[in-house]
Amino acid sequence: MGLEEKAGDMGIVTTSLETVVNWGRTNAMWPLLFGLACCAIEMMGSQAANYDLSRFGMEINRASPRQADLIIVAGRVSRKMAPVVRRLYDQMSDPKWVIAMGDCASCAGVFNNYAIVQGVDEIIPVDVYVAGCPPRPEALIDGIIQLHEKVKRMRITGEVRPLEKSEKVYA
Repeated sequence: MGLEEKAGDMGIVTTSLETVVNWGRTNAMWPLLFGLACCAIEMMGSQAANYDLSRFGMEINRASPRQADLIIVAGRVSRKMAPVVRRLYDQMSDPKWVIAMGDCASCAGVFNNYAIVQGVDEIIPVDVYVAGCPPRPEALIDGIIQLHEKVKRMRITGEVRPLEKSEKVYA
């Protein structure tokens, strides 16, 4: 049953501009891959045929931050690498989102020393944390779905609308 049968002879569809814009944003996220350690292998696995991130509109992995709107930081970030991560984030166009993949990106994992950043949120704002050491591709896909739910609640101005009582939280 197509749209023509549902709309009848009216030929119109009504929705809000925010809904259309957020639908487009969730179905066309282009990730900038920033794999630094073993989590990067799992991130590559999520692109393979078994998990297929292309069903979320993410089949194009960008190497340039100017063409990406999502950065997936996978692995530990050293103090030397921190300015590079910040520069890449600053070069991305708005709106932009960040996923911290793995324990090392989230809280430095087992690397509690001066050379490793104790969480990438010290450098850039993180939208979704994906736990695990290393997290499975299913966990990354779950994090992407959670990010999609957050983007669907965004307003045109950029702030995120709070959940209403009738809405379910994806978990």
